[in-house]
Amino acid sequence: MNPALASAMVPLLRRIDPERAHAFSLTALQWGLAGQDHSVDDTRLTVRVLGKTFPNPIGLAAGFDKNGAALRPLARLGFGLLEAGTVTPRPQAGNPRPRLFRLMQDRAVINRMGFNNAGLEDFVRNLKHFTARSVPVGANVGINKEGADPDRDFPLAVAAVAPHADYIVINVSSPNTPGLRDLQAEARLRSILQAVNQAVPQSPPLLVKISPDLSPDGVAEAVETCVAAKVDGLIVSNTTIARPQGLRSPRAREAGGLSGAPLFDLSTNVLRQAAQCARGRLVLIGVGGIFSGRDILEKLRAGASLVQLYTAFAYEGPLLLRRLKRELLAALDEHGLASVTEAMGADLR
Repeated sequence: MNPALASAMVPLLRRIDPERAHAFSLTALQWGLAGQDHSVDDTRLTVRVLGKTFPNPIGLAAGFDKNGAALRPLARLGFGLLEAGTVTPRPQAGNPRPRLFRLMQDRAVINRMGFNNAGLEDFVRNLKHFTARSVPVGANVGINKEGADPDRDFPLAVAAVAPHADYIVINVSSPNTPGLRDLQAEARLRSILQAVNQAVPQSPPLLVKISPDLSPDGVAEAVETCVAAKVDGLIVSNTTIARPQGLRSPRAREAGGLSGAPLFDLSTNVLRQAAQCARGRLVLIGVGGIFSGRDILEKLRAGASLVQLYTAFAYEGPLLLRRLKRELLAALDEHGLASVTEAMGADLR
């Protein structure tokens, strides 16, 4: 099957429970049913940051492949980077079902999955098997809902994935694990990062994923804490617990984190705040509500070096990537920008 046929199946998947549809998609990927994009990316899309070369700036966000089980087939679809996880030290089932909801009218999703995953041992095994990579792969790590000690568990997870990941993300911003977002506070985050640095002094590039619901002061604190701890970058942002005005879907009041188009403005504003605070001291990855090449360009101009998406991929399938690259190149031309590198932070200069 090629990506066009795989994308054609997406409307059929929308007719079944979203979590079952997601599981089916992962299985189809592992069986090679999503095909492969054989095209070569335009060099204007190349990004060099974090000591790596990314063929294009478009990544798959954490949450789609929690266990790193489908990285090889995902890499064939044309992403510029992949991020697996979130993984926790011990396996956990996550929150009770139903916990994943489509907001079709809003091009959005609400989830309260709760870090359901097979645990660190299984995750590391899958990373080890993904060799000869065509794109960089990140590992997103979190903590268990019960019995967690952040100063112990984050270093443990980072140490386990460090030999096998191109970069590592500390996830302290999911709204679906009680108390996790409290770890974004300056003292708590500083303690975690110090523990990680002591346990793994020679890790791959380290990033922290923050919430779109942080106040401007909270963003500034997170930036300075990460810079002081010699963190390499921020991922901005996770899902939001806010419910923007104008949501039309009947599921809009479900509890959990909102992703998709309604998150775009909020996440981009927080990205811009982080870029203004960081002043080039951190690499920023922009996430939240990307559905078009123009959306990508806006994230880049707001200070991102790379972007990630999830909801749009779930809605449109593999053909989305070809469209986004085509639209991004057209948007660069429209704005008189020679490359994505020239676009980075353009609105801040």
